[in-house]
Amino acid sequence: MLRVEQASAQIDGVTVVRSATLEIAKGGTVALIGRNGAGKTSVLRSIMGFLKLTGGRVTFDGGDLRDVPSHRRPFLGIGYAPEDRRLNGSFTLEENLRFPGEVMQLSAAELRRRMELVYGVLPELHAMRTRPAAGLSGGQGKMVALGRALVAGSRVILLDEPFQGLAPVLAQRYGAALRELRQVDRELGLLITESNPSLLRSFADEIYVIERGETSRQDALPDSSLADSDLH
Repeated sequence: MLRVEQASAQIDGVTVVRSATLEIAKGGTVALIGRNGAGKTSVLRSIMGFLKLTGGRVTFDGGDLRDVPSHRRPFLGIGYAPEDRRLNGSFTLEENLRFPGEVMQLSAAELRRRMELVYGVLPELHAMRTRPAAGLSGGQGKMVALGRALVAGSRVILLDEPFQGLAPVLAQRYGAALRELRQVDRELGLLITESNPSLLRSFADEIYVIERGETSRQDALPDSSLADSDLH
């Protein structure tokens, strides 16, 4: 479904993605594991078109995304939850969730369906839907960012370090929401980046490790000892 093929990208003349290759199949969950600064976020930004490729390509259903502007990629069904959440603090929680669907001019029925999916997977957001986003905790903001990505992306969701900074209880709740999502929508593809491989042990079907912008496919997630010593 979505393929990154020998992709390279630069920031201010510095190569941050080097011939990276990975694939997200329909209904698959892919983990992209790497140290801070290894290039995880840059790969996601390349997929979304925020970083211009200097080599290789990103394809979706076989079509090259090179000429698809970043703001049009959600229309293909690609949702993105950045690490820093980027919520509009002057909006309510629900207004933040609805915003991408309204920008995409989804029909009322489709937007309602996607909102029902979000509230079904994350029922605590429904209870807080009228709360100003500026008053949310960091963990709550992560949940809203996941919900917003689900409104924008109906086929593939990119989650950048979703567990980073979460207290253990919230990390468990986030993980439970992802497991529920897998049960509710078995065709949705997920790409999740993390620096701690143990957090994705129960999720990933495919595993890639990234180092200095280069990816390599793994048969299994690294041991938790590697997460503790090398990936923090």
